[in-house]
Amino acid sequence: MSDEGKPSSNDSGLAYEQARLAYTIIQALLEHTRVTQDLVALMAQVISEETQDALVNTPHWAAYMDSRRVLEHTRTDVEKFAEVWTRLAEELDPPHAPEGRETST
Repeated sequence: MSDEGKPSSNDSGLAYEQARLAYTIIQALLEHTRVTQDLVALMAQVISEETQDALVNTPHWAAYMDSRRVLEHTRTDVEKFAEVWTRLAEELDPPHAPEGRETST
């Protein structure tokens, strides 16, 4: 932080890099979750009804479903994080006007 209580350019750069890293990690985890859910759906199509019934009565299935519910509730937080990250990126590196065009201030 600078003497005036405002973040210095180094602090802003570090915050930006941390936010970027967190965003990248979250994206990878969400993609993995989507792929896993697709795999579970595919597996459900190819196993017998008897096997499905046995599977959904296990603690593993209950934990999977609990995790899916939590992830659905987390979606709003992820969207808020993405908005904050986008604002931070714009503050630190505002879009540049195309060459030959002036921006109004």
